[in-house]
Amino acid sequence: MAEAVPVRCPACLRENGYTAPVFPCACGSPVNPPLDLSTPPVLLTHRTWSDSWVAVRCTTCGRESEWPHPELGCGSCGTVVRLPVHPPERPEAVPGPGAVAGAAVDPADPSGPRGAASAGARAEAAAGAPGDGRTGRPGGGGPAAARPDVNPAHIPPPATTAVPRPAFRPVTIRTARDAVATAALYLRWLGFQDVRQPDGRPIPSAAVDLRAPGLVAQVDPTTAPAGLRAVECVWLNGLTASATSVYFSLAGYTQDARGRADELGIPLFVMDLTGMPQPVNGPADELVGSGA
Repeated sequence: MAEAVPVRCPACLRENGYTAPVFPCACGSPVNPPLDLSTPPVLLTHRTWSDSWVAVRCTTCGRESEWPHPELGCGSCGTVVRLPVHPPERPEAVPGPGAVAGAAVDPADPSGPRGAASAGARAEAAAGAPGDGRTGRPGGGGPAAARPDVNPAHIPPPATTAVPRPAFRPVTIRTARDAVATAALYLRWLGFQDVRQPDGRPIPSAAVDLRAPGLVAQVDPTTAPAGLRAVECVWLNGLTASATSVYFSLAGYTQDARGRADELGIPLFVMDLTGMPQPVNGPADELVGSGA
């Protein structure tokens, strides 16, 4: 848990204790926005969707994601202030054990960057050539190279049969309606036909259903991680319709929700404000690899 820090209200000059929120990264590690205490807080008089998010880099896997911007309401006068956050630093490219020199990430990969551990795993798998089947060295002369003991929360399985499709073109998410439209576009890109969106403007505080033949999907545009009940509800809806259940969330998932989704085989995706969905569990990786 992050340590509480004093924040002075610019209106009444009272000091309030503030603890930065902790969010779950797609790799399972906790992430909290690094507060810039040397810069005074900004008085919040008008809130917009884009200004309500801030880029934060996970210190474990290096993934940069969008999370709610830290805000504080003064306990004395009720003034709401927005706390400055240090911008994410560019990570240094340090090749890990077993990484192949010059290996590059395919820009058409819909799953995006996976962090140093996952990139090393894919590079090592790509290096496997006929021979000993482990090191990638022809003929297999010599012992197998020692592999690093890497056990992150989620490592995508090696691709089996690639589904030929063009690269997904993300759409910037500025509103809850944009989040629903992006999820629908992504499902069509996966191969689901006739994805139907609900009529009217989505309510920002509620999840939205998307339906297609053989598909029941739910899009959560709120700023709170999706919980266990939400995952079980979309599973029950899919079970009733004899369809595949898929969940999209802007703020990630609780640990219980991710564990239950793995048990039920429900693909989970996280969307950042750039509009690129990222698979966060094994069923989601399988769906991306095989398509609808």
